[in-house]
Amino acid sequence: MKNKITATNKMFVLSVAFTMLLLTTRIVLTHSLTYIFFVWNIFLAITPLVLSSHLLKQKKLGIKSIIIIFGWLFFYPNAPYIITDFFHYVERPPIPYWFDLLICISAVWNGLIIGLISLIQVEQFLSRHLKPTVVKSIVLTSFLLCGYGIYIGRFLRFNSWNIITDIDGLFDASFQRIIHPFHHTTTWGFTILFAAMMAVFYYTIKSIAQTFISKKSATV
Repeated sequence: MKNKITATNKMFVLSVAFTMLLLTTRIVLTHSLTYIFFVWNIFLAITPLVLSSHLLKQKKLGIKSIIIIFGWLFFYPNAPYIITDFFHYVERPPIPYWFDLLICISAVWNGLIIGLISLIQVEQFLSRHLKPTVVKSIVLTSFLLCGYGIYIGRFLRFNSWNIITDIDGLFDASFQRIIHPFHHTTTWGFTILFAAMMAVFYYTIKSIAQTFISKKSATV
């Protein structure tokens, strides 16, 4: 029996398709590949959602589910990383300024919401098997790791694959920032503030969802 596509997944597809339509239109009109990096970045953003969706299907917290969780954490920063792609947003005539703004906003929205939903799914799975305090600690830690991952990706130009291809460089950069935190205040300032922003986004989305669920249950 084939799995049905949920309404949420349909909206994800529609949202990503909207971004791709804008981007394709820009390429056709300008014959330029400006912002083409959004295609790869959105693909990377979808990866943690695929992993978290697969995680929800696991019946127990075993070796397989733990591997999936670490895989998810490995790719998770790629989703909200798209927020920092706003750094590339500048006026590029003859395309109207507002059109490029729509491309950037829609791409950032995709990365942000996909990342948040994937985290909700991971939290749902963990809540089945662990105490609430442990789950909350893991979620909060994921925000910090995400913030740090985005920092080293955007500013130090490391990516997810460097944990395999350049583990020495990645370890050295991280080690120096851990043992000399006051020499790297930008690193930790960005990491903490980005983590705080993600926490606000995450708990806002969860609060909205829970409010609607409560109202729906009250009317039944």
